Amino acid sequence: MSLAILYDSTLCVGCRECERACAKRWGHPYDDKIASEERISAHKFVAIQTTGDKFARRSCMHCVQPTCASVCPVGAMQKTSAGPVVYDETKCIGCRYCMQACPFQVPTYEWSSRLPRVRKCSMCADRQAKGLPTACAEACPTGATACGDRDQLIAEANKRIAAKPGEYYPKIYGIREVGGTSVLYIAAVPFEQIGLRTNVPMEPLPALTWRALSAVPDVASVGATLLGGVYWITHRREKMAAEERAERKARRRS
Repeated sequence: MSLAILYDSTLCVGCRECERACAKRWGHPYDDKIASEERISAHKFVAIQTTGDKFARRSCMHCVQPTCASVCPVGAMQKTSAGPVVYDETKCIGCRYCMQACPFQVPTYEWSSRLPRVRKCSMCADRQAKGLPTACAEACPTGATACGDRDQLIAEANKRIAAKPGEYYPKIYGIREVGGTSVLYIAAVPFEQIGLRTNVPMEPLPALTWRALSAVPDVASVGATLLGGVYWITHRREKMAAEERAERKARRRS
């Protein structure tokens, strides 16, 4: 079983109880000022954004094959077998490659902290491991945010779309985007109209990364050969200069 979250934009009323519950779960401050910040940040892992009379939720997408984990050189970002992508701050070296690699620009950094960390939603991996729902899903009063098995949530999304075809855009966001995500969306309008990125590839981004990196051995070998040649030439010149100096000294002595 792979865990996931289904967000139904048609059921969201913008109450932001999901934001409040997430802040409480992480021990983050939450007030009217923070509620008005319609973006995720180091102190806000879930954010509700408004577009006209439509709402959309922002959080980590927990990609099926996450690029953030593939580029992390120390394994601080990990995709768990249960589905969530989690972060281990004890391993992090602060390179922030994950921030550059994420197609959804999710990981954020504690720039104002003396000991900064990368921050993002963990899909309440600890709670779900105990059989509890995510804090955001538990707090949602309308059922707009639900959590559970990914396949079952996809089936539920298809069921809602089929039952009310006039109320839903006939697609599920997250099934194929970047190879699939563990946060799924359904909405009344095309997804770009609620701010979701629709120009992402439909294949896992780590596959593209490995294609690029596959050329590295060849480049490295050519580079090593060139550097070796430069070293040989430089070393040869030094050796010849030393021999010439020795010959001059020998001639002066004779």
